[in-house]
Amino acid sequence: MKAVMHIPDNFLSPPVWASLDAVAIPSIAYISRQAQKTTTDNRVPLLGVMGAFVFAAQMINFPVGMGTSGHLVGGTLLACVLGPWAAALVVTAILIVQALIFQDGGVLALGANVLNMALMGVLCGYLPARALFRSKWRSYGVFLGGMCSVLVSGILALTELTLSGIRMPATLLEASLGLFTINAVLEGAITASVLRAISRLNPGVAETGDSVEKLRRASGRRSFSARATSFARRDE
Repeated sequence: MKAVMHIPDNFLSPPVWASLDAVAIPSIAYISRQAQKTTTDNRVPLLGVMGAFVFAAQMINFPVGMGTSGHLVGGTLLACVLGPWAAALVVTAILIVQALIFQDGGVLALGANVLNMALMGVLCGYLPARALFRSKWRSYGVFLGGMCSVLVSGILALTELTLSGIRMPATLLEASLGLFTINAVLEGAITASVLRAISRLNPGVAETGDSVEKLRRASGRRSFSARATSFARRDE
């Protein structure tokens, strides 16, 4: 059993999974457009590399107690490197592949898993990291972001299961929250360590959404300048 729950099919009631799917589909479309706007061409290879890294890391489970295991979710790490829009899109793609090929999470419950981990998980992980990213408390912000992403995703999954009529005794809820907390601490520690290693190997790779937007604008200005120079030479 995994502490971070990819909700399988037949656990959510039809009204719950259908409603979440209906919310997730336009959300993914909007995120895709925003990711396209905020991702510069020179960072597209990085997007693929980071997506492959997180996908592979999610396949490695570590025990967290009581016969359960956890794994890196990676939403906060991706948000710090790629920006929140691209990060949400990459996590969505990972969840789709896991559901369709590896049966890790249900197809009908895909909307719930996307909302829990790719949307709310990335958002709640990105905000603390962004708030402290340019300060001396950067590592603490990343650590807190990693924790928040897992805790929020887990609490949302438990809430959706409860709304679907699955009865969970208080002891089970307490155990689940405890396991989510352990996994959240590990997520935060791994995220902070990996981001620190990436920054040491290639300073400037790790960016917040603000930095990514600045890079995009700078790239756009360079592109405009190049086109203007080309036209000027053509006129000559």
